[in-house]
Amino acid sequence: MGQDSQYAVRFEVDYPEALDRVTSFFRLLWVIPIAVVYGILSATASETWTIIEDGQVVESVSRSVGGIAGSLVAVTALMIIFREKYPRWWFDFAVEFARFGARIGAYLGLLTDAYPSTDEEQSVHLDVDYPDVTADLSRWMPLVKWFLAIPHYIVLAFLFIGAFFAVFFSWWAILFTGRYPQGLFDYVVGVARWALRVQGYVAFLVTDDYPPFSLR
Repeated sequence: MGQDSQYAVRFEVDYPEALDRVTSFFRLLWVIPIAVVYGILSATASETWTIIEDGQVVESVSRSVGGIAGSLVAVTALMIIFREKYPRWWFDFAVEFARFGARIGAYLGLLTDAYPSTDEEQSVHLDVDYPDVTADLSRWMPLVKWFLAIPHYIVLAFLFIGAFFAVFFSWWAILFTGRYPQGLFDYVVGVARWALRVQGYVAFLVTDDYPPFSLR
């Protein structure tokens, strides 16, 4: 793995020797309850008020309320830019929230049979290094990281298409053999690893090191 293993965001999933055919067959149904929980936390809500006087619309007011995920990105960027601080408590919360999402993604991707826990690590391992803001981060980089990461967005769009088909073919393999083909498993985990490194660069803001173009 070499240099990539030292990146600030690291992701691994334990390879399962056997997977349950029944839960794999109904995976899209089983994941709904926990996905709803995650969606409520990360979604953006919109509200609109209409002011009516004498039967006529006088003013319409709209407000969007961001979920936890979006709010964390915004407040972290502001703290780094204006205060050069990254409070440990909300770093820990952001990492745990990302781990929760990673467990749901791994379960949906058939990488594990364990139903996603809200707090236990299970077989999905996401490690993120806590940054020393003054030593490791440039205070103005949060303003441009989203732009610098555009090449990754483009590559990841194609990689996610490949991951979709990898999961689809693996679903059939699991139904017939009870096993996830090792090559397809490594590819799906690699795509998730790549995406999480980009997330660490753009959203977690834990490093200024540009993410490697690598599945490893």
